[in-house]
Amino acid sequence: MLIVKDEEDGALGVILNRPMEVSVADACGSQVEAAEEVASPIHQGGPCEGPLIVLHDNPAIGEDEVVAGVRFCMDKEDIEWLMANHKGAAKYFAGYSGWGKGQLDAEIEEGAWLMTPATSEHVFDDHGEWSKLSTWLAMGKAVDIDRIPDDPSVN
Repeated sequence: MLIVKDEEDGALGVILNRPMEVSVADACGSQVEAAEEVASPIHQGGPCEGPLIVLHDNPAIGEDEVVAGVRFCMDKEDIEWLMANHKGAAKYFAGYSGWGKGQLDAEIEEGAWLMTPATSEHVFDDHGEWSKLSTWLAMGKAVDIDRIPDDPSVN
């Protein structure tokens, strides 16, 4: 989960590691000409319905930089421009995760979340190593993440 907005009245985030088996072109190509050539998968961003959301690395487009090298975008015209013109990193999301005022802070205080500062690599890299990352976070970062096997059954 990456929190992309955290304001007084609530927070908004997207789940980074849930690609769906549908590409942007398959889902949007018949309605948005710019999407016809976008082979990237759409990710399930969370349980809340909403507009298409894009995380990307183009500093000229988007609302906010949420992490160094990662910008957040929900604006339809900006997303269409990214689809048609952007050749850098981009990840598309259907749905989002949302929290009301104080809800996310309460969940964090309860210990419901393992947290670490995000990087652009966490956002854009292929996440075959999510189990390694969550193991590393759960162990209090006491183990070198590179020493954790990709397949825990080999231990």
